[in-house]
Amino acid sequence: MCVIETKYGLLGKSLKHSFSKDFFSELFLDQEVSATYDLIELASQKDLSHFFKDRFCDYSGLNVTIPYKQSVMPFLDEISEEAMQIGAVNTIKRLKEGRSVGYNTDAFGFHQSIKPFLNFNHHRALILGTGGAAKAVSYVLQKIGLDVFHISRVPKKKNEFAYSEINENMINSCKLIVNCTPVGMFPDTSEVIPFPFEFLSPQHLVIDLIYNPAETIFLNKAKEQGTLVLSGESMLHQQALKSWDIWTS
Repeated sequence: MCVIETKYGLLGKSLKHSFSKDFFSELFLDQEVSATYDLIELASQKDLSHFFKDRFCDYSGLNVTIPYKQSVMPFLDEISEEAMQIGAVNTIKRLKEGRSVGYNTDAFGFHQSIKPFLNFNHHRALILGTGGAAKAVSYVLQKIGLDVFHISRVPKKKNEFAYSEINENMINSCKLIVNCTPVGMFPDTSEVIPFPFEFLSPQHLVIDLIYNPAETIFLNKAKEQGTLVLSGESMLHQQALKSWDIWTS
């Protein structure tokens, strides 16, 4: 039988980089809510399955991060229409009767974070990565009306290219570039994606969804070219607040 308890958490494989526990703990204090937030590290898909079988009922709501935003979907009873269209879930709500509903707040968070920075130069976008976060970013940008191209280690679909195929013409035509990979994230902050930064210009907007560190080597190298850069911190806050709205609605 499910226990109704004000307890939340984040599902992921490695959560040393995460600010979510601190963010929600401060939110609970600010709103005078009696609740806790756990970091739940799961080493494999098998562990994810065991979690939903044995521990899910302990939680009122969950966030989901790398690498489970897509693989979590089969364990849920319902999925919102937007999350289904995106193909990824990063927020789960447990209803009182114990049923689980999946949502995607990454799309909302990304849209809110980029609105002040988009301009007439940004009609094509280059997205680095093809995981759950990349799916949400692609969904938002295509909905706005941008043409979207993906860079993947193993390109399989139309509009997907290998990292070795990134060239001057591609970068010149795509004035918006978004890193949706974890490369450069804490604790591996010295890592950087192989990218021809010399082709960037002040007309480009380069975004890295990583928020820890606040400025990755990827962003530093882009900024050296006079490029406007944006980290994932704003998106993190926006999507987290949207998660809270879903859990408490």
